[in-house]
Amino acid sequence: QVHLVESGGGLVQPGGSLRLSCAASGTIADYPYMGWYRQTPGKQREMVAIATSGNTAHYADSVRGRFTLYRGNAQNSVDLQMNNMKPEDTAVYYCNLSDRMGNYWGQGTQVTVSS
Repeated sequence: QVHLVESGGGLVQPGGSLRLSCAASGTIADYPYMGWYRQTPGKQREMVAIATSGNTAHYADSVRGRFTLYRGNAQNSVDLQMNNMKPEDTAVYYCNLSDRMGNYWGQGTQVTVSS
């Protein structure tokens, strides 16, 4: 079983920055995908940024150029640096790890962008 622990959410003003961190523990298969999704009430969970097994990062169009994904060398951690944040970035952010054994989620962390 894989356990994901997230940290770093909170309240930030428009134009500000936040950094989310996620650390995975447990039995992880080689070359997992790892990244972040977000969800707002009444909407489906959407991909924000994800690193593939080759460490190539893919971003949603809405965050490209503002958010940057950093992957730890041990392949079991991932940080999301969020800059120039907008009110529409407000959501619960979930860390995700996907490998050949399963698809795993963190508990979620609230990010609110408001003045």
